[in-house]
Amino acid sequence: MLFAMPIFEYKCRKCSHEFEKLVRNNEVPACPQCAAADCEKLLSLGAVVSTQKSRARTTAIARAKGKAIKKEQDHAQREYERNYIKDHS
Repeated sequence: MLFAMPIFEYKCRKCSHEFEKLVRNNEVPACPQCAAADCEKLLSLGAVVSTQKSRARTTAIARAKGKAIKKEQDHAQREYERNYIKDHS
C-alpha cells in the first residue's frame, strides 16, 4: 500500500520562484533561491495513486465506452447500407 507524503507547492512572494517542499503542520518554508520566508502555498492537485484495482476499473470503463461507440458506429453503417440499397435498387 502506498501512502501520500505532505509535499506542498509554494511560490516566493519576493522572487516568484516556485518550489515543492515536504513540510510539517502549518510550517512555511523559506525560499531555496532567495531565502525569503514570505512564501505562499499554491493550490495543487493531489497525487494519483495507481493500484491494480484502480487500473482494472479504468480499463473496464474504457472498454465499455469503446463497445458503446463501436455499437453506435455499426448501427450507423447498417442504416447507411440499408438506405443506399433502397435508393439504388
